[in-house]
Amino acid sequence: MQLQVARIGKPHGIRGEVTVQVLTDAPGDRFVPGTQFVVEPASAGPLTILSARWNKDILLLAFEEIETRNEAETVRGAKLFIETEELEEDGDDEGWYEHELVGLDVRVGDQVVGKVAGLNTLPVQDLLVVTANNGKEILIPFVEQIVPEVNVGERFILVTPPPGLFEVNADDAGPEGAGAPDEAAAAGAASEAPAKNAGDNA
Repeated sequence: MQLQVARIGKPHGIRGEVTVQVLTDAPGDRFVPGTQFVVEPASAGPLTILSARWNKDILLLAFEEIETRNEAETVRGAKLFIETEELEEDGDDEGWYEHELVGLDVRVGDQVVGKVAGLNTLPVQDLLVVTANNGKEILIPFVEQIVPEVNVGERFILVTPPPGLFEVNADDAGPEGAGAPDEAAAAGAASEAPAKNAGDNA
């Protein structure tokens, strides 16, 4: 099985460097010169790291196969994968990968209020990206207090949101049952709660 560790963003400079969205908690181990990635779409790869450096909080990668800004633009949005066999010695089974979570139902009590659309791995706090039943995008801090259960086998996660983060109208079980997020509440919950280590295995 292949594990996604990054998504390529926009080009940086004129020599083929790109920004990347990091989807691993161990970027220092995953993004080293000589590492080769399987790429989706396949037509964009494989790609081999030439150099990796940080510009503030943004990781910049250069690849042996990409030399110009125009070439870098052609791989924008591509996903970078490694083989999971390389991770067998990491040993921590408590984390979750994005591909395991996407598509899971999001439940508050017995009510399904949306589906997991993605996982944002950030330096301070991981966030679940949830598409609510009404189509709105909600960011949920991926912490034990707010996401007490992840059940991949039965295809759902259980959420116990603080007031204002993910309102559910108990009198309306239809598509409008999930309201818009309170961004301030989400930020507060993310800063006060310990991390769930969502990407420890990555």
